[in-house]
Amino acid sequence: MGAERLAVFRSVLRDQRRSLLLWSVALTAVCAMYLSFYPSMGGTGEMQTLIDQLPEDLVAALGYEDIGTAGGWLSSTVYGLLGPPLLLVFAIGLGGRLIAGQEEDGSLELEYAAPITRDRIFLERWMALFVTVFLLVAVVTAACALLAVALDMDIGTGRLLAGSSGLFLFTLGFGTIALAVGAALGRRSVAVGTAAGLAVLAFLFDALGPVVEADWMTAVSPFSWYMAEVPLVNGFDLRGLGLLALIPIVSAAAGLLLFRRRDLVV
Repeated sequence: MGAERLAVFRSVLRDQRRSLLLWSVALTAVCAMYLSFYPSMGGTGEMQTLIDQLPEDLVAALGYEDIGTAGGWLSSTVYGLLGPPLLLVFAIGLGGRLIAGQEEDGSLELEYAAPITRDRIFLERWMALFVTVFLLVAVVTAACALLAVALDMDIGTGRLLAGSSGLFLFTLGFGTIALAVGAALGRRSVAVGTAAGLAVLAFLFDALGPVVEADWMTAVSPFSWYMAEVPLVNGFDLRGLGLLALIPIVSAAAGLLLFRRRDLVV
Protein backbone atom coordinates (compact mmCIF):
# COMPACT_ATOMS: atom_id res chain seq x y z
CA MET A 1 0.00 0.00 0.00
CA GLY A 2 1.62 3.26 -1.14
CA ALA A 3 1.94 6.38 0.93
CA GLU A 4 -0.85 8.05 -1.04
CA ARG A 5 -3.17 5.24 0.01
CA LEU A 6 -2.51 5.91 3.69
CA ALA A 7 -3.77 9.48 3.79
CA VAL A 8 -6.56 8.62 6.25
CA PHE A 9 -4.15 6.71 8.50
CA ARG A 10 -1.61 9.55 8.54
CA SER A 11 -4.31 12.13 9.18
CA VAL A 12 -5.57 10.25 12.25
CA LEU A 13 -2.05 9.86 13.65
CA ARG A 14 -1.37 13.54 13.08
CA ASP A 15 -4.53 14.44 15.01
CA GLN A 16 -3.47 12.17 17.90
CA ARG A 17 0.03 13.58 18.40
CA ARG A 18 -0.81 15.79 21.37
CA SER A 19 -3.00 13.16 22.99
CA LEU A 20 -0.28 10.53 22.61
CA LEU A 21 2.28 12.81 24.23
CA LEU A 22 0.07 13.55 27.23
CA TRP A 23 -0.90 9.91 27.70
CA SER A 24 2.76 8.86 27.44
CA VAL A 25 3.71 11.27 30.22
CA ALA A 26 0.82 10.08 32.40
CA LEU A 27 1.59 6.39 31.92
CA THR A 28 5.28 6.95 32.62
CA ALA A 29 4.35 8.73 35.85
CA VAL A 30 2.13 5.81 36.89
CA CYS A 31 4.94 3.34 36.24
CA ALA A 32 7.43 5.46 38.18
CA MET A 33 5.08 5.89 41.13
CA TYR A 34 4.25 2.21 41.59
CA LEU A 35 7.68 0.76 40.84
CA SER A 36 9.30 3.20 43.27
CA PHE A 37 7.34 1.57 46.12
CA TYR A 38 8.70 -1.91 45.41
CA PRO A 39 12.03 -1.68 47.29
CA SER A 40 10.32 -0.54 50.51
CA MET A 41 7.21 -2.74 50.25
CA GLY A 42 7.32 -5.68 47.89
CA GLY A 43 11.07 -6.19 47.94
CA THR A 44 11.33 -6.59 51.73
CA GLY A 45 8.99 -9.57 52.00
CA GLU A 46 6.69 -7.71 54.39
CA MET A 47 3.98 -7.32 51.76
CA GLN A 48 4.01 -11.04 51.00
CA THR A 49 3.75 -11.80 54.71
CA LEU A 50 0.71 -9.55 54.96
CA ILE A 51 -0.89 -11.12 51.89
CA ASP A 52 -0.35 -14.61 53.29
CA GLN A 53 -2.58 -13.67 56.23
CA LEU A 54 -5.54 -12.79 54.00
CA PRO A 55 -8.22 -15.28 52.86
CA GLU A 56 -7.08 -17.24 49.81
CA ASP A 57 -10.20 -16.35 47.81
CA LEU A 58 -9.65 -12.64 48.40
CA VAL A 59 -5.98 -12.90 47.39
CA ALA A 60 -6.96 -14.78 44.24
CA ALA A 61 -9.64 -12.21 43.38
CA LEU A 62 -7.13 -9.37 43.77
CA GLY A 63 -4.39 -11.23 41.91
CA TYR A 64 -1.90 -10.75 44.73
CA GLU A 65 -0.51 -14.30 44.92
CA ASP A 66 2.98 -13.30 43.73
CA ILE A 67 3.07 -9.70 44.90
CA GLY A 68 6.25 -10.30 46.89
CA THR A 69 8.25 -10.88 43.69
CA ALA A 70 9.24 -8.23 41.16
CA GLY A 71 7.12 -9.83 38.44
CA GLY A 72 4.18 -10.25 40.79
CA TRP A 73 4.46 -6.64 41.91
CA LEU A 74 4.33 -5.41 38.31
CA SER A 75 1.44 -7.75 37.54
CA SER A 76 -0.58 -6.55 40.53
CA THR A 77 0.07 -2.84 40.00
CA VAL A 78 1.07 -1.44 36.61
CA TYR A 79 -0.04 -4.38 34.45
CA GLY A 80 -3.08 -5.38 36.46
CA LEU A 81 -4.47 -2.57 38.59
CA LEU A 82 -3.92 0.66 36.63
CA GLY A 83 -2.39 -0.04 33.23
CA PRO A 84 -5.35 -1.88 31.67
CA PRO A 85 -8.08 0.55 32.85
CA LEU A 86 -6.08 3.60 31.76
CA LEU A 87 -5.25 2.17 28.36
CA LEU A 88 -8.84 1.00 27.91
CA VAL A 89 -10.08 4.54 28.52
CA PHE A 90 -7.80 5.74 25.74
CA ALA A 91 -8.46 2.89 23.29
CA ILE A 92 -12.23 2.69 23.75
CA GLY A 93 -12.59 6.47 23.57
CA LEU A 94 -10.50 6.62 20.40
CA GLY A 95 -12.24 3.63 18.85
CA GLY A 96 -15.66 5.15 19.44
CA ARG A 97 -14.53 8.50 18.06
CA LEU A 98 -12.71 7.38 14.90
CA ILE A 99 -15.84 6.69 12.85
CA ALA A 100 -19.01 7.15 14.91
CA GLY A 101 -17.81 10.26 16.73
CA GLN A 102 -16.56 11.98 13.58
CA GLU A 103 -19.71 10.95 11.76
CA GLU A 104 -21.86 12.55 14.44
CA ASP A 105 -19.94 15.84 14.43
CA GLY A 106 -19.98 16.00 10.63
CA SER A 107 -16.21 15.82 10.11
CA LEU A 108 -16.45 12.54 8.22
CA GLU A 109 -18.90 13.75 5.57
CA LEU A 110 -16.16 14.80 3.14
CA GLU A 111 -14.62 11.34 3.22
CA TYR A 112 -17.99 9.72 2.69
CA ALA A 113 -18.60 11.93 -0.34
CA ALA A 114 -15.06 11.56 -1.73
CA PRO A 115 -13.90 8.69 -3.97
CA ILE A 116 -12.60 6.70 -0.98
CA THR A 117 -13.83 3.19 -0.37
CA ARG A 118 -15.46 2.26 2.89
CA ASP A 119 -12.78 -0.38 3.35
CA ARG A 120 -10.11 2.34 3.39
CA ILE A 121 -12.08 4.51 5.80
CA PHE A 122 -12.43 1.61 8.23
CA LEU A 123 -9.12 -0.20 7.82
CA GLU A 124 -6.87 2.86 7.90
CA ARG A 125 -8.60 4.04 11.04
CA TRP A 126 -8.17 0.62 12.57
CA MET A 127 -4.47 0.76 11.62
CA ALA A 128 -4.21 4.10 13.42
CA LEU A 129 -5.84 2.58 16.51
CA PHE A 130 -3.40 -0.34 16.31
CA VAL A 131 -0.36 1.94 16.10
CA THR A 132 -1.44 4.34 18.85
CA VAL A 133 -2.18 1.52 21.29
CA PHE A 134 1.12 -0.13 20.38
CA LEU A 135 3.03 3.10 21.03
CA LEU A 136 1.46 3.59 24.46
CA VAL A 137 2.14 0.00 25.49
CA ALA A 138 5.71 0.47 24.25
CA VAL A 139 6.00 3.51 26.53
CA VAL A 140 4.81 1.43 29.50
CA THR A 141 7.25 -1.35 28.61
CA ALA A 142 10.21 1.00 28.21
CA ALA A 143 9.42 2.86 31.43
CA CYS A 144 9.12 -0.38 33.42
CA ALA A 145 12.32 -1.79 31.88
CA LEU A 146 14.35 1.30 32.74
CA LEU A 147 12.93 1.61 36.25
CA ALA A 148 13.44 -2.11 36.90
CA VAL A 149 17.12 -1.74 36.09
CA ALA A 150 17.44 1.40 38.21
CA LEU A 151 15.70 -0.26 41.19
CA ASP A 152 17.48 -3.61 40.74
CA MET A 153 14.23 -5.50 40.16
CA ASP A 154 14.62 -9.01 38.77
CA ILE A 155 12.42 -8.71 35.65
CA GLY A 156 13.68 -10.53 32.59
CA THR A 157 13.16 -8.96 29.19
CA GLY A 158 11.20 -11.99 28.00
CA ARG A 159 8.74 -11.85 30.86
CA LEU A 160 8.28 -8.10 30.45
CA LEU A 161 7.55 -8.56 26.75
CA ALA A 162 5.14 -11.37 27.60
CA GLY A 163 3.16 -9.08 29.89
CA SER A 164 3.23 -6.23 27.39
CA SER A 165 2.06 -8.46 24.54
CA GLY A 166 -1.00 -9.46 26.52
CA LEU A 167 -1.65 -5.86 27.58
CA PHE A 168 -1.45 -4.70 23.97
CA LEU A 169 -3.85 -7.34 22.61
CA PHE A 170 -6.25 -6.89 25.53
CA THR A 171 -6.43 -3.13 25.02
CA LEU A 172 -6.55 -3.30 21.23
CA GLY A 173 -9.39 -5.81 21.41
CA PHE A 174 -11.78 -3.54 23.28
CA GLY A 175 -10.72 -0.51 21.27
CA THR A 176 -11.57 -2.46 18.12
CA ILE A 177 -14.94 -3.43 19.55
CA ALA A 178 -15.71 0.28 20.05
CA LEU A 179 -14.57 1.06 16.50
CA ALA A 180 -16.61 -1.81 15.04
CA VAL A 181 -19.83 -0.99 16.91
CA GLY A 182 -19.45 2.68 15.98
CA ALA A 183 -18.90 1.78 12.32
CA ALA A 184 -21.90 -0.55 12.35
CA LEU A 185 -24.35 1.81 14.08
CA GLY A 186 -22.91 5.30 13.69
CA ARG A 187 -23.47 6.14 17.35
CA ARG A 188 -20.47 6.95 19.53
CA SER A 189 -22.28 6.55 22.86
CA VAL A 190 -23.41 3.05 21.97
CA ALA A 191 -19.94 2.12 20.73
CA VAL A 192 -18.19 3.34 23.87
CA GLY A 193 -20.86 1.92 26.18
CA THR A 194 -20.76 -1.52 24.55
CA ALA A 195 -16.97 -1.82 24.67
CA ALA A 196 -16.74 -0.40 28.21
CA GLY A 197 -19.50 -2.71 29.44
CA LEU A 198 -17.78 -5.77 28.01
CA ALA A 199 -14.47 -4.68 29.56
CA VAL A 200 -16.11 -4.34 32.99
CA LEU A 201 -17.60 -7.82 32.61
CA ALA A 202 -14.15 -9.17 31.75
CA PHE A 203 -12.74 -7.74 34.99
CA LEU A 204 -15.71 -8.92 37.08
CA PHE A 205 -15.68 -12.45 35.67
CA ASP A 206 -11.95 -12.76 36.33
CA ALA A 207 -12.33 -11.55 39.92
CA LEU A 208 -15.53 -13.39 40.83
CA GLY A 209 -14.95 -16.67 39.02
CA PRO A 210 -12.54 -18.15 41.59
CA VAL A 211 -14.58 -16.80 44.51
CA VAL A 212 -17.89 -18.37 43.45
CA GLU A 213 -16.15 -21.42 41.96
CA ALA A 214 -17.54 -20.70 38.50
CA ASP A 215 -14.80 -21.83 36.14
CA TRP A 216 -16.82 -20.77 33.10
CA MET A 217 -16.50 -17.13 34.15
CA THR A 218 -12.72 -17.17 34.03
CA ALA A 219 -12.80 -19.31 30.90
CA VAL A 220 -14.66 -16.61 28.94
CA SER A 221 -12.97 -13.57 30.50
CA PRO A 222 -10.43 -11.80 28.27
CA PHE A 223 -8.76 -10.46 31.41
CA SER A 224 -8.20 -14.05 32.53
CA TRP A 225 -6.72 -14.84 29.11
CA TYR A 226 -4.38 -11.93 29.70
CA MET A 227 -3.35 -12.44 33.34
CA ALA A 228 -4.34 -15.93 34.52
CA GLU A 229 -0.90 -17.43 33.85
CA VAL A 230 0.90 -14.34 35.25
CA PRO A 231 3.12 -13.72 32.21
CA LEU A 232 5.39 -11.35 34.13
CA VAL A 233 6.31 -14.29 36.36
CA ASN A 234 5.94 -17.30 34.06
CA GLY A 235 6.58 -15.88 30.58
CA PHE A 236 4.54 -16.12 27.40
CA ASP A 237 1.12 -17.79 27.52
CA LEU A 238 0.55 -18.66 23.87
CA ARG A 239 -2.98 -19.91 24.41
CA GLY A 240 -4.01 -16.73 26.19
CA LEU A 241 -2.38 -14.53 23.57
CA GLY A 242 -4.08 -16.49 20.80
CA LEU A 243 -7.50 -16.00 22.39
CA LEU A 244 -6.82 -12.29 22.93
CA ALA A 245 -5.78 -11.88 19.29
CA LEU A 246 -9.14 -13.22 18.16
CA ILE A 247 -10.96 -10.25 19.70
CA PRO A 248 -9.56 -7.49 17.43
CA ILE A 249 -9.49 -9.80 14.39
CA VAL A 250 -13.11 -10.93 14.69
CA SER A 251 -14.34 -7.49 15.78
CA ALA A 252 -12.59 -5.73 12.89
CA ALA A 253 -13.91 -8.23 10.36
CA ALA A 254 -17.48 -7.93 11.68
CA GLY A 255 -17.28 -4.15 11.89
CA LEU A 256 -15.99 -3.84 8.33
CA LEU A 257 -18.69 -6.12 6.98
CA LEU A 258 -21.48 -4.18 8.72
CA PHE A 259 -19.94 -0.83 7.75
CA ARG A 260 -19.98 -1.86 4.09
CA ARG A 261 -23.70 -2.63 4.28
CA ARG A 262 -24.85 0.35 6.32
CA ASP A 263 -26.80 3.14 4.68
CA LEU A 264 -24.70 6.25 5.34
CA VAL A 265 -27.34 8.65 3.98
CA VAL A 266 -24.77 10.74 2.10
